Amino acid sequence: MTVSIKVPQESLPVFLNENPQFLNELFHAIADEIYLLDASDMKLIYANQSVISNTNCDLHELQAHKLLDVLGVSNTTLKAHFYAHRNDKKFLRLMQDQTPIIGHKGHDQLRVKLIELAQKTFLLIIKNDFSPISVSDCRECKSNFNQVLMDSESRVEAIISNTPGLVFQLQLDPNGDVVFSYLSDACKALLGLNASDLMQESKLFFAMMNPRDRASLRKRLKLSADELTQLDWEGRVWINDWQDNKWINLRAIPKVLNDGVIQWVGIMINITQSRNEKYELQESRHELARLTVHMNQIKELERTRIAREIHDDLGGNLTAIKISLASIINRLTAGQTVSVEQAKGLESIVDNTFEAIHKISSDLRPNILDLGIVAALEWQAKEFEKQVGVSCTFTTNQSEIMVTPDQAITLFRICQESMSNIAKHANATAVNVELNLHYGEIIMKISDNGVGIDFADTYKPNSFGLRGMQERVAALYGSFDIDKLADNGTAITVTLPIE
Repeated sequence: MTVSIKVPQESLPVFLNENPQFLNELFHAIADEIYLLDASDMKLIYANQSVISNTNCDLHELQAHKLLDVLGVSNTTLKAHFYAHRNDKKFLRLMQDQTPIIGHKGHDQLRVKLIELAQKTFLLIIKNDFSPISVSDCRECKSNFNQVLMDSESRVEAIISNTPGLVFQLQLDPNGDVVFSYLSDACKALLGLNASDLMQESKLFFAMMNPRDRASLRKRLKLSADELTQLDWEGRVWINDWQDNKWINLRAIPKVLNDGVIQWVGIMINITQSRNEKYELQESRHELARLTVHMNQIKELERTRIAREIHDDLGGNLTAIKISLASIINRLTAGQTVSVEQAKGLESIVDNTFEAIHKISSDLRPNILDLGIVAALEWQAKEFEKQVGVSCTFTTNQSEIMVTPDQAITLFRICQESMSNIAKHANATAVNVELNLHYGEIIMKISDNGVGIDFADTYKPNSFGLRGMQERVAALYGSFDIDKLADNGTAITVTLPIE
Protein backbone atom coordinates (compact mmCIF):
# COMPACT_ATOMS: atom_id res chain seq x y z
CA MET A 1 0.00 0.00 0.00
CA THR A 2 1.39 3.40 -1.00
CA VAL A 3 0.78 6.22 1.46
CA SER A 4 1.53 9.88 0.75
CA ILE A 5 3.54 11.77 3.32
CA LYS A 6 1.59 14.75 4.58
CA VAL A 7 4.08 16.80 6.50
CA PRO A 8 4.05 20.58 6.93
CA GLN A 9 6.89 21.70 4.67
CA GLU A 10 8.07 24.36 7.11
CA SER A 11 8.63 21.64 9.74
CA LEU A 12 11.16 19.71 7.71
CA PRO A 13 14.81 20.51 6.94
CA VAL A 14 15.79 21.28 3.37
CA PHE A 15 17.12 17.78 2.85
CA LEU A 16 13.74 16.16 3.50
CA ASN A 17 11.87 18.76 1.45
CA GLU A 18 14.10 17.95 -1.50
CA ASN A 19 14.05 14.19 -0.89
CA PRO A 20 10.54 13.09 0.12
CA GLN A 21 11.32 9.65 -1.32
CA PHE A 22 13.72 9.13 1.59
CA LEU A 23 10.86 9.31 4.10
CA ASN A 24 8.66 7.12 1.92
CA GLU A 25 11.29 4.39 1.75
CA LEU A 26 12.14 4.65 5.43
CA PHE A 27 8.67 4.86 6.93
CA HIS A 28 6.78 2.55 4.63
CA ALA A 29 9.33 -0.19 5.12
CA ILE A 30 7.68 -0.67 8.53
CA ALA A 31 4.10 -1.80 9.10
CA ASP A 32 3.75 -0.45 12.66
CA GLU A 33 2.66 2.96 13.91
CA ILE A 34 5.40 5.50 13.17
CA TYR A 35 5.79 8.98 14.59
CA LEU A 36 8.42 11.59 13.71
CA LEU A 37 9.17 14.36 16.22
CA ASP A 38 11.39 17.42 15.93
CA ALA A 39 13.88 16.95 18.80
CA SER A 40 14.27 20.71 19.30
CA ASP A 41 10.69 21.22 20.53
CA MET A 42 9.27 17.64 20.61
CA LYS A 43 6.62 18.66 18.10
CA LEU A 44 4.93 15.90 16.12
CA ILE A 45 5.59 16.56 12.41
CA TYR A 46 4.68 13.24 10.82
CA ALA A 47 2.52 10.16 11.46
CA ASN A 48 2.14 7.29 9.04
CA GLN A 49 -1.12 5.82 7.77
CA SER A 50 -1.24 3.20 10.54
CA VAL A 51 -1.44 5.99 13.10
CA ILE A 52 -4.14 7.82 11.12
CA SER A 53 -6.20 4.62 10.85
CA ASN A 54 -5.83 3.57 14.50
CA THR A 55 -6.55 7.00 16.00
CA ASN A 56 -9.13 8.26 13.45
CA CYS A 57 -7.25 11.58 13.55
CA ASP A 58 -5.32 13.36 10.87
CA LEU A 59 -1.95 14.96 11.54
CA HIS A 60 -3.34 18.37 12.50
CA GLU A 61 -5.77 16.80 14.98
CA LEU A 62 -2.98 14.73 16.52
CA GLN A 63 -0.78 17.83 16.85
CA ALA A 64 -3.57 19.49 18.85
CA HIS A 65 -3.33 16.77 21.53
CA LYS A 66 -0.60 16.28 24.10
CA LEU A 67 2.03 13.65 23.33
CA LEU A 68 1.07 12.02 26.63
CA ASP A 69 -2.44 11.41 25.25
CA VAL A 70 -1.20 10.13 21.88
CA LEU A 71 1.95 8.17 22.74
CA GLY A 72 1.57 7.64 26.46
CA VAL A 73 4.81 9.53 27.18
CA SER A 74 5.24 13.17 28.16
CA ASN A 75 7.48 15.83 26.65
CA THR A 76 9.61 15.67 29.78
CA THR A 77 10.18 11.91 29.38
CA LEU A 78 11.06 12.31 25.70
CA LYS A 79 13.49 15.17 26.40
CA ALA A 80 15.16 13.16 29.15
CA HIS A 81 15.50 10.21 26.78
CA PHE A 82 16.95 12.46 24.09
CA TYR A 83 19.62 14.01 26.32
CA ALA A 84 20.53 10.67 27.90
CA HIS A 85 20.96 8.91 24.55
CA ARG A 86 21.83 11.74 22.12
CA ASN A 87 25.04 9.95 21.07
CA ASP A 88 23.38 6.55 20.67
CA LYS A 89 22.09 5.94 17.15
CA LYS A 90 20.41 2.56 17.71
CA PHE A 91 16.76 1.80 18.44
CA LEU A 92 16.16 1.91 22.20
CA ARG A 93 13.12 0.82 24.17
CA LEU A 94 11.07 3.43 26.04
CA MET A 95 8.33 2.54 28.54
CA GLN A 96 5.10 4.58 28.50
CA ASP A 97 4.17 6.83 31.40
CA GLN A 98 0.50 5.93 31.01
CA THR A 99 -1.98 4.31 28.66
CA PRO A 100 -2.68 6.63 25.66
CA ILE A 101 -6.11 8.26 25.56
CA ILE A 102 -6.10 8.60 21.76
CA GLY A 103 -6.26 5.43 19.68
CA HIS A 104 -5.25 2.02 21.08
CA LYS A 105 -5.90 1.81 24.80
CA GLY A 106 -3.34 -0.90 25.50
CA HIS A 107 -0.07 -0.41 27.33
CA ASP A 108 2.59 -0.52 24.57
CA GLN A 109 6.34 -0.48 24.46
CA LEU A 110 7.93 2.19 22.24
CA ARG A 111 11.11 1.97 20.16
CA VAL A 112 12.97 5.27 19.71
CA LYS A 113 15.84 6.13 17.36
CA LEU A 114 17.67 9.44 16.83
CA ILE A 115 18.05 10.58 13.22
CA GLU A 116 20.30 13.47 12.20
CA LEU A 117 19.77 15.08 8.80
CA ALA A 118 20.79 18.47 7.44
CA GLN A 119 21.99 19.66 10.85
CA LYS A 120 18.66 18.84 12.56
CA THR A 121 17.80 15.99 14.93
CA PHE A 122 14.56 14.00 14.88
CA LEU A 123 13.07 11.28 17.05
CA LEU A 124 11.71 8.31 15.11
CA ILE A 125 9.22 6.43 17.31
CA ILE A 126 7.75 3.03 16.48
CA LYS A 127 4.72 1.88 18.47
CA ASN A 128 3.54 -1.70 17.98
CA ASP A 129 -0.22 -2.07 17.86
CA PHE A 130 -1.22 -5.16 19.90
CA SER A 131 -4.71 -6.04 21.05
CA PRO A 132 -5.30 -7.02 24.70
CA ILE A 133 -4.21 -10.58 25.41
CA SER A 134 -5.05 -13.21 27.95
CA VAL A 135 -2.56 -14.57 30.42
CA SER A 136 -2.49 -17.92 28.63
CA ASP A 137 -1.39 -16.18 25.42
CA CYS A 138 1.23 -14.01 27.12
CA ARG A 139 4.25 -16.16 26.29
CA GLU A 140 3.34 -16.50 22.62
CA CYS A 141 2.45 -12.83 22.39
CA LYS A 142 5.75 -11.80 23.94
CA SER A 143 7.59 -13.91 21.38
CA ASN A 144 5.59 -12.39 18.53
CA PHE A 145 6.09 -8.92 19.92
CA ASN A 146 9.87 -9.33 20.07
CA GLN A 147 9.91 -10.75 16.57
CA VAL A 148 7.93 -7.79 15.22
CA LEU A 149 10.31 -5.39 16.95
CA MET A 150 13.30 -7.18 15.48
CA ASP A 151 11.74 -7.16 12.00
CA SER A 152 10.93 -3.47 12.23
CA GLU A 153 14.41 -2.56 13.35
CA SER A 154 16.00 -4.80 10.70
CA ARG A 155 14.08 -3.10 7.91
CA VAL A 156 15.23 0.35 8.97
CA GLU A 157 18.82 -0.78 9.48
CA ALA A 158 18.74 -2.44 6.04
CA ILE A 159 17.93 0.89 4.41
CA ILE A 160 20.87 2.53 6.18
CA SER A 161 23.28 -0.33 5.45
CA ASN A 162 22.40 -0.34 1.75
CA THR A 163 23.54 3.25 1.38
CA PRO A 164 26.44 3.25 -1.14
CA GLY A 165 29.67 4.07 0.65
CA LEU A 166 30.79 4.24 4.25
CA VAL A 167 28.47 6.20 6.58
CA PHE A 168 30.26 7.70 9.59
CA GLN A 169 30.14 10.08 12.54
CA LEU A 170 33.35 11.71 13.69
CA GLN A 171 34.66 14.30 16.10
CA LEU A 172 38.10 15.78 16.73
CA ASP A 173 40.05 15.14 19.92
CA PRO A 174 42.07 17.93 21.62
CA ASN A 175 45.08 17.02 19.43
CA GLY A 176 43.07 17.50 16.26
CA ASP A 177 42.93 13.77 15.48
CA VAL A 178 39.82 12.11 14.14
CA VAL A 179 37.65 10.09 16.54
CA PHE A 180 34.93 7.97 14.97
CA SER A 181 31.75 7.49 17.02
CA TYR A 182 30.01 5.49 14.30
CA LEU A 183 31.08 3.55 11.19
CA SER A 184 28.80 1.47 8.99
CA ASP A 185 29.64 -2.06 7.90
CA ALA A 186 31.02 -0.75 4.58
CA CYS A 187 34.20 0.20 6.46
CA LYS A 188 35.89 -3.12 5.69
CA ALA A 189 35.18 -2.94 1.96
CA LEU A 190 36.37 0.67 1.65
CA LEU A 191 39.28 0.96 4.09
CA GLY A 192 40.24 -2.68 4.70
CA LEU A 193 39.54 -2.36 8.45
CA ASN A 194 36.67 -3.59 10.60
CA ALA A 195 34.42 -0.78 11.86
CA SER A 196 34.99 -1.76 15.49
CA ASP A 197 38.79 -1.79 15.09
CA LEU A 198 38.85 1.63 13.44
CA MET A 199 36.56 3.13 16.09
CA GLN A 200 38.92 1.86 18.78
CA GLU A 201 42.01 3.13 16.91
CA SER A 202 40.64 6.10 14.94
CA LYS A 203 44.16 7.48 14.49
CA LEU A 204 44.73 4.71 11.93
CA PHE A 205 42.64 6.76 9.49
CA PHE A 206 45.17 9.61 9.41
CA ALA A 207 48.01 7.08 9.41
CA MET A 208 46.70 5.62 6.13
CA MET A 209 47.23 8.93 4.29
CA ASN A 210 50.33 10.51 2.81
CA PRO A 211 51.47 13.73 4.54
CA ARG A 212 50.03 16.05 1.89
CA ASP A 213 46.54 14.55 1.94
CA ARG A 214 46.59 14.36 5.74
CA ALA A 215 47.42 18.06 5.97
CA SER A 216 44.72 18.84 3.42
CA LEU A 217 42.07 16.99 5.46
CA ARG A 218 43.11 18.72 8.70
CA LYS A 219 42.82 22.08 6.93
CA ARG A 220 39.37 21.24 5.54
CA LEU A 221 38.17 20.02 8.95
CA LYS A 222 39.30 23.24 10.61
CA LEU A 223 37.60 25.38 7.95
CA SER A 224 34.40 23.34 8.22
CA ALA A 225 34.44 23.65 12.03
CA ASP A 226 35.13 27.39 12.01
CA GLU A 227 32.45 28.24 9.45
CA LEU A 228 30.10 25.27 10.05
CA THR A 229 30.14 24.53 6.33
CA GLN A 230 30.03 21.20 4.53
CA LEU A 231 33.26 19.21 4.58
CA ASP A 232 34.31 18.07 1.11
CA TRP A 233 37.67 16.33 0.69
CA GLU A 234 39.36 13.95 -1.74
CA GLY A 235 42.56 12.09 -0.96
CA ARG A 236 44.50 8.84 -1.11
CA VAL A 237 44.65 6.16 1.55
CA TRP A 238 47.06 3.26 1.61
CA ILE A 239 45.38 -0.12 2.22
CA ASN A 240 48.18 -2.18 3.73
CA ASP A 241 46.44 -5.56 3.44
CA TRP A 242 45.86 -4.98 -0.28
CA GLN A 243 49.14 -3.13 -0.90
CA ASP A 244 47.26 -0.56 -2.91
CA ASN A 245 46.38 3.13 -2.92
CA LYS A 246 42.72 4.08 -3.03
CA TRP A 247 41.16 7.46 -3.74
CA ILE A 248 38.22 8.35 -1.48
CA ASN A 249 35.81 11.27 -1.37
CA LEU A 250 34.65 12.37 2.09
CA ARG A 251 31.61 14.60 2.54
CA ALA A 252 30.05 15.51 5.86
CA ILE A 253 27.83 18.06 7.59
CA PRO A 254 29.09 19.58 10.89
CA LYS A 255 26.84 20.09 13.91
CA VAL A 256 27.51 21.67 17.30
CA LEU A 257 26.42 19.32 20.10
CA ASN A 258 25.05 20.48 23.43
CA ASP A 259 28.48 20.21 25.06
CA GLY A 260 29.98 22.46 22.36
CA VAL A 261 31.77 19.61 20.56
CA ILE A 262 31.49 19.64 16.75
CA GLN A 263 30.37 16.39 15.20
CA TRP A 264 30.40 15.54 11.49
CA VAL A 265 27.95 13.10 9.93
CA GLY A 266 28.69 12.03 6.38
CA ILE A 267 29.72 9.44 3.86
CA MET A 268 32.93 8.22 2.23
CA ILE A 269 32.91 6.71 -1.25
CA ASN A 270 35.53 5.06 -3.44
CA ILE A 271 36.43 7.32 -6.38
CA THR A 272 39.59 5.46 -7.47
CA GLN A 273 38.23 4.49 -10.88
CA SER A 274 37.01 7.99 -11.73
CA ARG A 275 40.29 9.56 -10.54
CA ASN A 276 42.33 7.10 -12.60
CA GLU A 277 40.18 7.78 -15.65
CA LYS A 278 40.59 11.51 -15.08
CA TYR A 279 44.37 11.09 -14.77
CA GLU A 280 44.55 8.96 -17.92
CA LEU A 281 42.45 11.53 -19.78
CA GLN A 282 44.76 14.34 -18.66
CA GLU A 283 47.84 12.34 -19.67
CA SER A 284 46.26 11.57 -23.04
CA ARG A 285 45.57 15.26 -23.57
CA HIS A 286 49.13 16.17 -22.61
CA GLU A 287 50.52 13.55 -25.00
CA LEU A 288 48.22 14.75 -27.75
CA ALA A 289 49.35 18.33 -27.13
CA ARG A 290 53.02 17.30 -27.28
CA LEU A 291 52.37 15.28 -30.43
CA THR A 292 50.55 18.22 -32.01
CA VAL A 293 53.50 20.49 -31.26
CA HIS A 294 55.87 17.90 -32.73
CA MET A 295 53.73 17.45 -35.84
CA ASN A 296 53.60 21.20 -36.35
CA GLN A 297 57.40 21.32 -36.05
CA ILE A 298 57.70 18.50 -38.59
CA LYS A 299 55.36 20.34 -40.93
CA GLU A 300 57.43 23.50 -40.64
CA LEU A 301 60.65 21.56 -41.25
CA GLU A 302 59.06 19.83 -44.24
CA ARG A 303 57.85 23.15 -45.63
CA THR A 304 61.33 24.59 -45.14
CA ARG A 305 62.88 21.59 -46.92
CA ILE A 306 60.44 21.80 -49.82
CA ALA A 307 60.96 25.56 -50.08
CA ARG A 308 64.74 24.99 -50.12
CA GLU A 309 64.44 22.32 -52.83
CA ILE A 310 62.19 24.56 -54.94
CA HIS A 311 64.63 27.45 -54.50
CA ASP A 312 67.85 25.47 -54.95
CA ASP A 313 66.85 22.80 -57.47
CA LEU A 314 64.01 24.30 -59.43
CA GLY A 315 65.27 27.86 -59.06
CA GLY A 316 68.82 26.85 -60.02
CA ASN A 317 67.61 24.80 -62.96
CA LEU A 318 65.32 27.56 -64.22
CA THR A 319 68.17 30.07 -63.92
CA ALA A 320 70.44 27.73 -65.91
CA ILE A 321 67.70 27.26 -68.52
CA LYS A 322 67.28 31.03 -68.82
CA ILE A 323 71.03 31.56 -69.22
CA SER A 324 71.27 28.81 -71.86
CA LEU A 325 68.28 30.16 -73.76
CA ALA A 326 69.73 33.69 -73.63
CA SER A 327 73.01 32.36 -75.02
CA ILE A 328 71.21 30.53 -77.81
CA ILE A 329 69.11 33.60 -78.68
CA ASN A 330 72.22 35.80 -78.76
CA ARG A 331 74.02 33.36 -81.07
CA LEU A 332 71.01 33.10 -83.36
CA THR A 333 70.65 36.91 -83.40
CA ALA A 334 74.30 37.27 -84.35
CA GLY A 335 73.82 34.75 -87.17
CA GLN A 336 75.90 32.13 -85.41
CA THR A 337 75.07 28.44 -85.30
CA VAL A 338 73.96 26.61 -82.13
CA SER A 339 75.89 23.46 -81.33
CA VAL A 340 74.21 20.13 -80.58
CA GLU A 341 76.14 19.94 -77.31
CA GLN A 342 74.65 23.25 -76.18
CA ALA A 343 71.12 22.04 -77.03
CA LYS A 344 71.67 18.72 -75.24
CA GLY A 345 72.99 20.56 -72.20
CA LEU A 346 69.77 22.58 -72.11
CA GLU A 347 67.75 19.38 -72.49
CA SER A 348 69.63 17.81 -69.58
CA ILE A 349 68.79 20.78 -67.36
CA VAL A 350 65.08 20.44 -68.30
CA ASP A 351 65.19 16.71 -67.47
CA ASN A 352 66.72 17.48 -64.06
CA THR A 353 63.93 19.99 -63.46
CA PHE A 354 61.28 17.36 -64.21
CA GLU A 355 62.97 14.95 -61.79
CA ALA A 356 63.03 17.58 -59.06
CA ILE A 357 59.36 18.34 -59.60
CA HIS A 358 58.54 14.61 -59.52
CA LYS A 359 60.49 14.15 -56.27
CA ILE A 360 58.80 17.07 -54.53
CA SER A 361 55.38 15.89 -55.72
CA SER A 362 56.09 12.35 -54.57
CA ASP A 363 57.12 13.57 -51.13
CA LEU A 364 53.84 15.45 -50.80
CA ARG A 365 51.72 12.53 -52.02
CA PRO A 366 53.23 9.39 -53.55
CA ASN A 367 51.97 8.96 -57.12
CA ILE A 368 52.37 5.21 -56.71
CA LEU A 369 49.18 5.25 -54.57
CA ASP A 370 47.21 5.90 -57.74
CA LEU A 371 47.97 2.29 -58.69
CA GLY A 372 46.41 0.96 -55.44
CA ILE A 373 47.65 0.17 -51.95
CA VAL A 374 48.92 -3.31 -52.90
CA ALA A 375 51.15 -1.95 -55.67
CA ALA A 376 52.28 0.96 -53.47
CA LEU A 377 53.45 -1.26 -50.58
CA GLU A 378 55.09 -3.73 -52.97
CA TRP A 379 56.99 -0.83 -54.59
CA GLN A 380 57.99 0.48 -51.17
CA ALA A 381 59.39 -2.93 -50.16
CA LYS A 382 61.49 -3.08 -53.33
CA GLU A 383 62.74 0.47 -52.84
CA PHE A 384 63.76 -0.34 -49.25
CA GLU A 385 65.68 -3.42 -50.37
CA LYS A 386 67.40 -1.43 -53.15
CA GLN A 387 68.33 1.59 -51.02
CA VAL A 388 69.21 -0.10 -47.68
CA GLY A 389 70.53 -3.43 -48.97
CA VAL A 390 68.35 -5.50 -46.60
CA SER A 391 66.20 -8.32 -47.96
CA CYS A 392 62.55 -7.23 -47.94
CA THR A 393 59.62 -9.40 -49.09
CA PHE A 394 56.01 -8.40 -49.67
CA THR A 395 53.08 -10.83 -49.49
CA THR A 396 49.31 -10.42 -49.80
CA ASN A 397 46.23 -12.63 -50.07
CA GLN A 398 44.48 -10.29 -52.50
CA SER A 399 45.52 -8.92 -55.88
CA GLU A 400 43.87 -5.62 -54.92
CA ILE A 401 42.27 -4.25 -51.76
CA MET A 402 39.86 -1.34 -51.92
CA VAL A 403 40.70 1.35 -49.37
CA THR A 404 39.74 4.96 -48.85
CA PRO A 405 42.30 7.70 -49.64
CA ASP A 406 42.81 8.29 -45.89
CA GLN A 407 43.40 4.57 -45.28
CA ALA A 408 45.80 4.35 -48.23
CA ILE A 409 48.01 7.24 -47.11
CA THR A 410 47.91 5.97 -43.48
CA LEU A 411 49.07 2.47 -44.43
CA PHE A 412 51.72 3.86 -46.78
CA ARG A 413 53.14 6.37 -44.26
CA ILE A 414 53.18 3.83 -41.40
CA CYS A 415 55.02 1.37 -43.62
CA GLN A 416 57.41 4.15 -44.65
CA GLU A 417 58.05 5.18 -40.99
CA SER A 418 58.50 1.54 -39.93
CA MET A 419 61.05 0.95 -42.69
CA SER A 420 62.92 4.06 -41.61
CA ASN A 421 63.03 2.83 -37.98
CA ILE A 422 64.25 -0.60 -39.08
CA ALA A 423 67.03 0.96 -41.13
CA LYS A 424 68.11 3.19 -38.23
CA HIS A 425 67.79 0.92 -35.17
CA ALA A 426 67.01 -2.75 -35.89
CA ASN A 427 70.25 -4.11 -37.40
CA ALA A 428 68.00 -6.52 -39.29
CA THR A 429 68.96 -8.75 -42.19
CA ALA A 430 65.41 -9.56 -43.34
CA VAL A 431 62.13 -7.64 -43.38
CA ASN A 432 58.66 -8.91 -44.26
CA VAL A 433 55.63 -6.78 -45.20
CA GLU A 434 52.20 -8.45 -45.25
CA LEU A 435 48.92 -6.92 -46.40
CA ASN A 436 45.88 -9.15 -46.06
CA LEU A 437 42.10 -8.95 -45.99
CA HIS A 438 40.46 -11.04 -43.23
CA TYR A 439 36.80 -11.03 -42.18
CA GLY A 440 36.12 -7.45 -43.20
CA GLU A 441 39.38 -6.04 -41.82
CA ILE A 442 42.53 -4.78 -43.53
CA ILE A 443 45.60 -6.07 -41.71
CA MET A 444 49.12 -4.84 -42.41
CA LYS A 445 52.01 -6.46 -40.55
CA ILE A 446 55.67 -5.34 -40.80
CA SER A 447 58.18 -7.61 -39.10
CA ASP A 448 61.97 -7.85 -38.95
CA ASN A 449 64.60 -10.16 -37.43
CA GLY A 450 66.59 -7.39 -35.77
CA VAL A 451 67.46 -6.73 -32.12
CA GLY A 452 63.84 -6.13 -31.11
CA ILE A 453 62.28 -3.05 -29.62
CA ASP A 454 62.72 -2.14 -25.97
CA PHE A 455 59.23 -1.40 -24.71
CA ALA A 456 60.62 1.29 -22.42
CA ASP A 457 61.33 3.22 -25.63
CA THR A 458 57.64 3.29 -26.51
CA TYR A 459 56.93 5.39 -23.41
CA LYS A 460 59.68 7.93 -23.94
CA PRO A 461 58.41 11.52 -24.22
CA ASN A 462 60.09 11.93 -27.62
CA SER A 463 58.81 8.72 -29.23
CA PHE A 464 56.71 10.77 -31.61
CA GLY A 465 57.10 8.35 -34.52
CA LEU A 466 55.23 5.55 -32.77
CA ARG A 467 52.67 7.91 -31.27
CA GLY A 468 52.13 9.46 -34.69
CA MET A 469 51.35 6.00 -36.07
CA GLN A 470 48.94 5.32 -33.20
CA GLU A 471 47.12 8.61 -33.73
CA ARG A 472 46.82 8.01 -37.49
CA VAL A 473 45.25 4.59 -36.89
CA ALA A 474 43.00 5.79 -34.04
CA ALA A 475 41.61 8.53 -36.28
CA LEU A 476 40.42 5.77 -38.66
CA TYR A 477 38.90 3.68 -35.80
CA GLY A 478 41.56 1.00 -36.17
CA SER A 479 44.04 -0.68 -33.84
CA PHE A 480 47.81 -0.43 -33.63
CA ASP A 481 50.00 -3.06 -31.93
CA ILE A 482 53.74 -3.39 -31.55
CA ASP A 483 55.29 -6.63 -30.27
CA LYS A 484 58.74 -7.97 -29.59
CA LEU A 485 59.05 -11.38 -31.26
CA ALA A 486 60.16 -14.44 -29.33
CA ASP A 487 63.12 -15.06 -31.66
CA ASN A 488 64.19 -11.42 -31.66
CA GLY A 489 62.87 -8.78 -33.95
CA THR A 490 59.80 -6.55 -33.87
CA ALA A 491 56.36 -6.78 -35.43
CA ILE A 492 54.03 -3.84 -36.05
CA THR A 493 50.41 -4.71 -36.83
CA VAL A 494 47.83 -2.25 -38.11
CA THR A 495 44.16 -3.26 -38.37
CA LEU A 496 41.63 -1.05 -40.14
CA PRO A 497 37.92 -1.69 -40.71
CA ILE A 498 36.64 -1.78 -44.28
CA GLU A 499 34.46 1.24 -44.96
